[in-house]
Amino acid sequence: MTDVARTMKPDFKAGALAGVVAGLVFMMMEMGLVAATTGSPWGPPRMIAAIVMGKGVLPPPATFDLTVLMAAMAVHFFLAILLGLVWAVLAGRLSGMVALLVGAGFGLVVYGIGFYAMTPVFPWFAMARGCIGIVSHIAFGVVLAWAYLRFRRAAV
Repeated sequence: MTDVARTMKPDFKAGALAGVVAGLVFMMMEMGLVAATTGSPWGPPRMIAAIVMGKGVLPPPATFDLTVLMAAMAVHFFLAILLGLVWAVLAGRLSGMVALLVGAGFGLVVYGIGFYAMTPVFPWFAMARGCIGIVSHIAFGVVLAWAYLRFRRAAV
């Protein structure tokens, strides 16, 4: 372990900011990929909003609704920031390519929790299992790790 790695403590501000950046990239990617394959980007936000608004907001129709979108963004960015804080604690000492690879794995773990472990509570996530979710979650993890590396400070 290098001297820098030994002196690194979790940087929670960096974790929160990295969560926002990764969450933004994830949401744009997820909505873009879904729009490219199904024609409507509004399905993923509706599925996220249903966590707090109930199943009544689920598609169809997968149309734009500002209230649903705002609820989805509140839940999504809360979770993204929370995951950024978790990253800061669990993997914040990593650097370089190792951090990015572990970040990809972290994204896969988040996918597994959301789309498998949480489906007894939120069963509508089972219908969204697949390549788009996997790729988007891997990207989330890699961007989270990359952004954390850019934002973190060495402990003094």
